[in-house]
Amino acid sequence: MNYILISPYYPKNFQNFAHRLKDAGVYVFGIGEEPYEQLGSTLQTSLSEYYRVKSLENLDEVKRAVAFLFYKHGPIDRIESHNEYWLELDAQLREQFHVYGNKPADLKKVKLKSEMKKLFRKAGVPVVEGSVVENEQELTEAVAQLGLPVIAKPDNGVGSAATFKLSSEEDVRQFEAEWAEKTAYFLEPYIEGGKLCTFDGLTDQEGNIVFQTSFTYNVPTLELVQGQLDLFYVIQKEIEPKLEAYGKAIVKTFGMKERFFHIEFFQLETGDYVALEYNNRLAGGYTIDMYNYAYSTDLFAQYATLVTGGKFQEPKVPNQFCIGVTQRDAYQYQNDTKAIRDRFGDKVKFAERMPEAFAHLQGNQFYAINAETEEEVNQITRFVHERKK
Repeated sequence: MNYILISPYYPKNFQNFAHRLKDAGVYVFGIGEEPYEQLGSTLQTSLSEYYRVKSLENLDEVKRAVAFLFYKHGPIDRIESHNEYWLELDAQLREQFHVYGNKPADLKKVKLKSEMKKLFRKAGVPVVEGSVVENEQELTEAVAQLGLPVIAKPDNGVGSAATFKLSSEEDVRQFEAEWAEKTAYFLEPYIEGGKLCTFDGLTDQEGNIVFQTSFTYNVPTLELVQGQLDLFYVIQKEIEPKLEAYGKAIVKTFGMKERFFHIEFFQLETGDYVALEYNNRLAGGYTIDMYNYAYSTDLFAQYATLVTGGKFQEPKVPNQFCIGVTQRDAYQYQNDTKAIRDRFGDKVKFAERMPEAFAHLQGNQFYAINAETEEEVNQITRFVHERKK
């Protein structure tokens, strides 16, 4: 099997895809912007060949790279980055070279928030009603219909990027000036008191869910960014039954195969859920590593097994909570990495600096820490986030 990894070097923890695919007997080829010597010996060893391009943004240049690898090594079986930013590039390359997986026509339902809503409804899952706006008149009409406050986010966008909370007419005017009708936006009512949570997992080549999990945030991402608040999120030991039912219905309706998925929900104060977004990829940052620590598994290897036609291997030990908790360089904390390791010992699975791309959102110093009980989760988060007086 020949497998092309787009951007195999970044993010660093995703280099494990190359290592595990090679271990599974796959010929792994990399296309990226970094000089070959920057990859390091371990990644170099896992790649059968590396083709450097000046820019992954240059579609023609990347197509030439794929064509070269195709000519030299034979038909390509997979092209994948596992990265939200390159989803459209991956799809365009698959279509050009007739490779298995999502093509550009398949991405509409996982890129446009307005299209996601239609499929959530089809799956029988509650949603927050909203409107697509492309000009000032449509914006005015949507605000009048929905009422303030509203959330405004690009209809075709990534995560919380370029997202606004509009609470007043002044906010609307400021947004209007910054937006300048450059792209379509999706407006929906702001949900007060909602808890942000997820239904995440992996499907096999038939679209069956072979791995599923859920995590909850201590604060919604928009508030986290705007307030530069302390973050923690927790991989749960169990998935609440209604959330699981909604998540499974959505995965079935979207019909994606051999894919990781990351579906965001708000849990309402009533206990019910509303679906927010379907992401056709892994959750970002170090979340896949947290899954591995929570479930005592190796999802990089599990994915490689699925790609090569094997079966997902169920973990043989009970799962645990795994907490992702961060500290921001802008604040002074009572406990540093040494104190955290001294306090929680081998429950601290790793302590890493966050990549700059995620730091503004999540924080600068990241810890993944396992816990057995919710009480222990609370003790850990309080200890890490305690600030100096």
